[in-house]
Amino acid sequence: MNPFRLFPLALLSLFVSPLAAAELSIDPQPDGVVIKIDGELFTKYVTGDTKTNKPYFYPVVGPGGEEMTRSYPMKDVEGEAQDHPHHRSFWFGHQFVNDFDTWHEELTLIERAKGDAAKLAELKTKLGATKHREVIEAKAEGGKAVLKVASDYLDPAGAVMASDVRTFTFSVAADGSRVVDADIVFTGVADSVTFSDAKDAGLSLRVAHSMAVKSEQGGRIALSTGEEGEAAWGKRAAWCDFNGPVSGKGGEVFGIAVLNHPSSLRHPTPWHARTYGLLTANPFGMKSVAGEKEEAPVVLKKGESFTMRHRILFHRGDEKKAKIAEAWKAYAGE
Repeated sequence: MNPFRLFPLALLSLFVSPLAAAELSIDPQPDGVVIKIDGELFTKYVTGDTKTNKPYFYPVVGPGGEEMTRSYPMKDVEGEAQDHPHHRSFWFGHQFVNDFDTWHEELTLIERAKGDAAKLAELKTKLGATKHREVIEAKAEGGKAVLKVASDYLDPAGAVMASDVRTFTFSVAADGSRVVDADIVFTGVADSVTFSDAKDAGLSLRVAHSMAVKSEQGGRIALSTGEEGEAAWGKRAAWCDFNGPVSGKGGEVFGIAVLNHPSSLRHPTPWHARTYGLLTANPFGMKSVAGEKEEAPVVLKKGESFTMRHRILFHRGDEKKAKIAEAWKAYAGE
């Protein structure tokens, strides 16, 4: 037998990942869309929750098989912090869209009213909604799943102020990280719509309780610029990573990294990253978050648009082990 006949096969084996390619599936249901990896739940885009005013992803299962975002208020879990009921796992919201609030929700207002019906009624006059309108596309092929959906931003009377088209692309990286590419295109519907300079606005995740710095179980916040912990809040950076044990102190470390694409609105984005577990990419809060001298609202005339682009990585290890800096460079080149 000619030994050189084996060379091409041997060479090929050097470049083949030892991990079999993951199989993704996507299943539209009456109350949302389910995404699975190798037949197991990865996440669900929830559109049928009548207790809230926005769609959101929940649960989000990481590469270790455990949920990586907080369960409250969707589910009570012993030991979890139960603050900010509007922090629904993985979502987008903005407190002041033409001065109407799509960040907070009725549960928040009930908490703030403290049993005062008149105060609750007054608070609700400013409560808007992000209403899921339709699933435009839901397909899985070639090791990826794509979910394209449309949403409307409503004032309390139900009038549409703006709309968005959200394209989420789900995949599994070679190192086993679970990836969500989130491209959101916002378009003005009213003659003029203002997304105010607001602290509470942006693409957000509420990380698992044990990953929060304040839980004192080993959680960390790290920015591409080097700041960590409380020092990360308000900084503009290419990426932000929360990492820590998902199953409690002493457990294996996992992380959630949000990468900000250079073509995204106001890159590098300011980060509304809180030690209690909130991770928000907020390009709106130039004064309220980034600390600039002047407010910088985003104003759209009817038909005008802007885009937010992010890649979210649910990964093993901290930001160094997961090579988040290199992952951002690769993403930035796409």
